[in-house]
Amino acid sequence: MTRVCVVGIGADGWDGLSEPARDRVRAADVVLGGSRQLDLLPNVDGQVRRAWPSPLRDGLVPLLDDLEGTTVVALASGDPMVSGIGTTLVALLGAEAVEVVPAVSSIALARARMRWSAETTDVVSLVGRDPHLVLRWLGPGRRLLVLSSDERTPAVVASLLVEAGYGTSAMTVLADLGGPSEARVDGAAQTWGDRESPRLNVIAISCAAPYDVAPLALVGGLPDDAFEHDGQLTKRDLRASALARLVPLPEALLWDVGAGAGSVGIEWLRAHPSARAIAVERDPERAARIRRNAARLGVPALGVVEGAAPGALADLVRPDAVFVGGGATRPGVLEACWDALRPGGRLVAHGVTLETEALLARWFGEHGGELTRLQVEHAEPIGGFTGWTPARAVVQWAVTKGHHDAESS
Repeated sequence: MTRVCVVGIGADGWDGLSEPARDRVRAADVVLGGSRQLDLLPNVDGQVRRAWPSPLRDGLVPLLDDLEGTTVVALASGDPMVSGIGTTLVALLGAEAVEVVPAVSSIALARARMRWSAETTDVVSLVGRDPHLVLRWLGPGRRLLVLSSDERTPAVVASLLVEAGYGTSAMTVLADLGGPSEARVDGAAQTWGDRESPRLNVIAISCAAPYDVAPLALVGGLPDDAFEHDGQLTKRDLRASALARLVPLPEALLWDVGAGAGSVGIEWLRAHPSARAIAVERDPERAARIRRNAARLGVPALGVVEGAAPGALADLVRPDAVFVGGGATRPGVLEACWDALRPGGRLVAHGVTLETEALLARWFGEHGGELTRLQVEHAEPIGGFTGWTPARAVVQWAVTKGHHDAESS
């Protein structure tokens, strides 16, 4: 197995490397990196320099296989484990095959330039990602450091902030941090326009919005009007209850079956940036609506599968949690979800009809868990007075799959 030493290098190039980092570069048979990074190194007799393959991830394994038996150094920008090649190499080769020698990251330099503490700052990487991701993090008073993908990213982000009602947010573009051409440009999102910035940049955002722009929390239970929908929506209070029992966790995968507007899958993804979710919806118009909701609420990575369960579930990655918001009585749906669920996984199903209630009661009798009837009432006008208007009662079955259940399913 090829072993790789990943060396972080800043915009100040060779001069900014520590002596141990320089020793590793000098001793390497092969140095991998971007052309800009390779150009920062002095010549080393007999050393092979190779640029990263394109596409990167697909080309890495055959490239490293060709380098078996050689001493390999890979160059990374700043800290290799901050949206860097170090993370990719660890995922491909395993931690034992990768040594990491970091430099000061652009995020650390940006915090220093802005005088922002790590504790009060959130980091968002848009490198090779959909810029709508930044919308997940918006909230009055939040500080964001955004790793840009290219010279157009600041203008795109500014436009997204304006559309979301955060046009008064202060933006600072910090370019070529740590290098001789370091530069800074300050402004507001609403006046940023379409100007380009230097290609290597970090965006610092102090989020601000008028009082009538409702902040959207990262905990479950967004307002119903945060979602575009046609009435097929798991309402706010029921959604918060379901998410509390689904327990969003880092890197965990949720199936949102019969997704409607996609609200449960979207809130699952908003709970943690590494969470994963797939919304399964048979209606094409609703599936398109789910995609729009996901982008607008900052989780464009939500997978959307158009098709009816259980057939549409057959080739999906096994989930860590499943929410069945509609179609539980369709033959085979609960069985398919239960069989696919990993041991220790959570399943939550909702029902409003007598038929679904009877089905969930039977599954509760067989597998245990919690069977809860939820009734929500809202105060609404009654003539010249105010009274309680009840919504339909919803039966909620929530259960954790045990190892015994997994063995018998």
